Amino acid sequence: MKTVSVTTKAGVVEGTCDEKFAGVVDEFATNFEKRGEVGASCAITLDGKTVVDVWGGKKAPGGAPWDRDTLSIVFSSTKGGMCLCAHMLADRGLLDLDAPIVKYWPEFGQNGKEAALVSMALDHSVGVPHIREVPKKGDFNNYEHMVQVIAKEAPFWVPGTRNGYHAITMSWTVGEIVHRAAKKRMGRYFADEIAKPLDLEFWIGLPEAQEHRLAPMLPAPLPTDGVQSRFFKRATTDFTSPSHYFMRDFLAFEPNTREGRAAEIGAANGVTNARGLAGLYAPLANGGTHNGVRIVGKDTLTRMSRVAMATHEDGTLVIPTRFALGYMKTMDNRALGGVDAASCILTEAAFGHVGAGGSIGFADPECRMSFGYTMNQMGLGLLLNDRGQSLVDAAYRALGYRSNAGGAWIM
Repeated sequence: MKTVSVTTKAGVVEGTCDEKFAGVVDEFATNFEKRGEVGASCAITLDGKTVVDVWGGKKAPGGAPWDRDTLSIVFSSTKGGMCLCAHMLADRGLLDLDAPIVKYWPEFGQNGKEAALVSMALDHSVGVPHIREVPKKGDFNNYEHMVQVIAKEAPFWVPGTRNGYHAITMSWTVGEIVHRAAKKRMGRYFADEIAKPLDLEFWIGLPEAQEHRLAPMLPAPLPTDGVQSRFFKRATTDFTSPSHYFMRDFLAFEPNTREGRAAEIGAANGVTNARGLAGLYAPLANGGTHNGVRIVGKDTLTRMSRVAMATHEDGTLVIPTRFALGYMKTMDNRALGGVDAASCILTEAAFGHVGAGGSIGFADPECRMSFGYTMNQMGLGLLLNDRGQSLVDAAYRALGYRSNAGGAWIM
């Protein structure tokens, strides 16, 4: 591993890198020079060993340096950890993904959700992508309250008949299913069964003792000509649409408050860095085991990485999407009009999750690579912007992949 020290206009990029992955570090530095990066981290493992671990920039414009141990909210990249809890329980025989949700959570079976399956909560087809009532300040931080609201909510469609991204309600659909099956809250289960055994600095419900390490999230700057995407137009014209509720709820979420970080919001408020995201996916890139810690078996790994739901128009995001059970698959919407940063191009074997503003973590069992990228300066768009995608592309090129013209990286 080579020591990295590169001075950029936003600060020094530091860390270590296998020379084979020097192109990733080049792109990481370019993000600061040309793509508006403020502070960020990137980590990659290959065959379970770290080959990239870099960080740089500032915790805030003109502020303290983003150092090795800086943390940030990773928004929906949290879903990768939450959904892994469900798959671990399934692997251990404690959760049947094909069973009705009411087997574990009887109160969920109201207002047309009686036959919904556990798998539908994971693949975004269960039909409660958002709640209709306007949340009060702090509601999302009140886990018990939100579980009750979700249980009573009527579905937007018959569960299983279509899909629409469940941006924040997965916190209480998947989260409460895990709670009932594990007999402990999902955040605690994640800490005990995943973060601690894998030695990850990754929290779903941040302890106050870690607050000093946080870089606040910086909202994406709006374009001078306004937001023109099909998602934004749907959200601002159809006030009964999941798109509208997504925009409303995102604005109600409080990631830069102590309360917002301390709560258990399993779809949206995980706190970690790139090392934590890459570490989360390292066992999933290597047969289900990492450093002697078995997370899931190969059958479970196969099931969790397969496409479970795909559509030409996601009911929330208003773009074509492809999901495994809890994870995003490669999505290529580069040729689609009326969108902004609406792609996330991996290999067909890879699976993971992006977070609002551009973070990403994923596993690629095909090349035994795990990847993590976090940042504080959010970008516009629904999936990966050019900062994150440039790092992903450089990683695949380092491994000899030659093209993503077909919508997925290939050799």
